[in-house]
Amino acid sequence: MTVHNIAWQPRHPQIPRRMAVQAGGIGLLGLGMNHVAGLRAMGSATGTSKSTKRHRSVIFIFLSGGLAQHESFDPKPLAPDTVRGEFSPIATQAAGTHISEHLPMLASISNKWSMVRSLSHPYNEHSIGHHVMLTGRTPVPRGFSSNAPTANDFPSIPSVVTGVVPRRNNLPPAAVLPEKLVHVTGRTIPGQFGGQMGSKLDPWFIEASGYKDSKYIHGAFPQYGFQRWDGATTPDNYVFDAPKLTLQQGILEPRFRNRLSLMHEIDRQRRHLDRAANIAQFDQYRQEAVSLLLDGGVHRALDVHSAPDADQDRYGRNSFGWSLLMARQLVESGVSLVQVNLSNNEGWDTHEAAFRNLKNFLLPPTDRAVSALIEDLDQRGLLDDTLIVMAGEFGRTPKIFTFKGAKSKLPGRDHWGAVQSVFFAGGGVQGGRTIGASDKIGAYPNSDPQKPENMAATIYESLGLPKTIAWHDELDRPHHVYHAEPISGLKA
Repeated sequence: MTVHNIAWQPRHPQIPRRMAVQAGGIGLLGLGMNHVAGLRAMGSATGTSKSTKRHRSVIFIFLSGGLAQHESFDPKPLAPDTVRGEFSPIATQAAGTHISEHLPMLASISNKWSMVRSLSHPYNEHSIGHHVMLTGRTPVPRGFSSNAPTANDFPSIPSVVTGVVPRRNNLPPAAVLPEKLVHVTGRTIPGQFGGQMGSKLDPWFIEASGYKDSKYIHGAFPQYGFQRWDGATTPDNYVFDAPKLTLQQGILEPRFRNRLSLMHEIDRQRRHLDRAANIAQFDQYRQEAVSLLLDGGVHRALDVHSAPDADQDRYGRNSFGWSLLMARQLVESGVSLVQVNLSNNEGWDTHEAAFRNLKNFLLPPTDRAVSALIEDLDQRGLLDDTLIVMAGEFGRTPKIFTFKGAKSKLPGRDHWGAVQSVFFAGGGVQGGRTIGASDKIGAYPNSDPQKPENMAATIYESLGLPKTIAWHDELDRPHHVYHAEPISGLKA
């Protein structure tokens, strides 16, 4: 499947008068003939129309700020004190494989996940690091700006999926939650949008986190909140809740559905309508709006607070847990890729107070939520078809330091693009494997180096996209989706 910008040539089809009157009823919704396909997909407008066919999906967990490999999936207990850090390693279910003591739940189910310890790119700056990992493209695009997204940025992985993956249940193929990524200064991070594919292919952003004060470094609110310097803080009036999808005041759902009932008669004349609908450019946004208003499954997917108490407790009653619970509900409803930003404002940027913040505020809710997601998908029979990937924009320096001017006076690690650990589960990934290795101090790949392009290719392959797939720009020039081979060794 490709993406085209098509200039439609107007024609005057021959439509019987009676059909025109019936089709005109669509105008009651403020829609046009180009929305017939979407409305017809609603069927009898009973609220849900889920396919029973299994579909492939991906949950891409992004740790903005950069996960410290030494304190997570690549501990170096034999390294010098200035490298080793304060945490101890613990054994996993895979013989000889150890991870951080603050990831005990993941350690106990290591037979269900694997990791790559050798992903590398050449950048140590946040914005370009985000762009590289969110797009799966290492080169810097022409005109790149660290200060704001540009139209020449490479498209994000969710945008590529939006452009080339067919819709299921009339839902957008890709979503990002619980909010857009912003810098501590308030500027929007590049790499999250359609870029060269155009803003029309920006992913579906689900703004579920109601707190947007940049002085806070977002943690897992409200259970775990932290500021970089002052420790635990829960923002006032913090609310985690997806936007309500409701009809305008005064338009009752039965009335809305009665208007849609016109589609029954229209459907009997679908050949004529299909011919007529092709004279107008397809308006995906209006079509999505109708579906989102009426599909009860979508409402349930976005409502994590109505999930059983046991599920909320299992994932964690905080922004990390609710985000991954919502992601599971969305892929179950038919969304093909969900990017989950666990922490905003570069919350994993542990320049200072690294060990305190990781131990108390970041690793525990991540350990609980990610392990719950894996087990939940497995119990629902969805894990084999759902790939989970977890990464940040880069790793952290092998050397521990206390930077000048640190308010907490506590040590941390700096940015380090040369190596990071990336987590994989589900989607056919064989558990208990370690792909590649870093050197003795966790500074550079020592074997089997991987690139962001390999990670992206693994995602696209898991969605069933052929390696020949491309999208086309306004000049009909093809742009390949794959820029490297998928990571070998993760799957059988």
